[in-house]
Amino acid sequence: MSVQLPESLLVLERGWLSANNVLFFEGDTATLIDSGYVSHAEQTVALVEHALDGRRLKRLINTHSHSDHIGGNGAVQARFGCEVIVPAGLHAVIAEWDEDALLLSPLGQQAARFQHDSLLGAGSELELGGLNWQALAVPGHDMEALAYYNPEKRILISGDALWENGFGVIFPELLGEADGLASTRATLDMLAQLPIDIVIPGHGRPFAAVDGALERAFRRLGHFEANIEQLAWHAIKVIVSFAMLERRRLAQADFPAFVLGLPFAVDVNARYLSLPDDKLSERLERELLLVNALRREDGWLVAGA
Repeated sequence: MSVQLPESLLVLERGWLSANNVLFFEGDTATLIDSGYVSHAEQTVALVEHALDGRRLKRLINTHSHSDHIGGNGAVQARFGCEVIVPAGLHAVIAEWDEDALLLSPLGQQAARFQHDSLLGAGSELELGGLNWQALAVPGHDMEALAYYNPEKRILISGDALWENGFGVIFPELLGEADGLASTRATLDMLAQLPIDIVIPGHGRPFAAVDGALERAFRRLGHFEANIEQLAWHAIKVIVSFAMLERRRLAQADFPAFVLGLPFAVDVNARYLSLPDDKLSERLERELLLVNALRREDGWLVAGA
């Protein structure tokens, strides 16, 4: 079911590898939230330029710092000369371009370095598209992540804190950096208390069935809380799928080495699953084929659509 958004708000729904882009029109200027993955940067710039229709892009704001949300920042900034605003907790890792903290090196992902101009903290209020929005802390998937909420229209721009069918991988828990599971539960509890009619997620279509989405998110979180190994395996599958989407195709014989070249997959397996290297790649290949995340073609493994 389609949802009715304000005329001043346009969602550019993207497929993987990129996160959705949300564009706000403000007279002869505009603001963009999130910029997609670096390999899609040229496409992102073209989509935004077309949607601007002569307006000036004034600001680019990020929900969090993962590669599929910030990867196009540099290209957008270079093309439009806009101000780049990031969540306050990300100042140091972006300024120093810490590829480990940004989860680029561990996940085998890329992003073009960029300079941010200012910071946005939880509790801040901002005007976007003629509406007043509140910046909400939504830790879990990313401990510094922000969502943006408009009480008047009851719209939530959730980033990866809430999707129609779940939420983003809870990386901090698996990396031993923070209590990501407890933070995710606190985030979902907070969102469940808000009057929300429409969610614009970081991935997938905007949706209005918010209660159902929250129910599914709580159920999934409960499974992960009861079985951390399930979260670990889910995360490894997601990261390998993402890496294969970027690679597009790979000789089947090279798949084991490809998997072992992803530090996150190796480290999380060692910490939680203890699968031998050959069993890790065999199980990944089998399960990703079953869900059509991969398919075989004449000795090649090809990423699913």
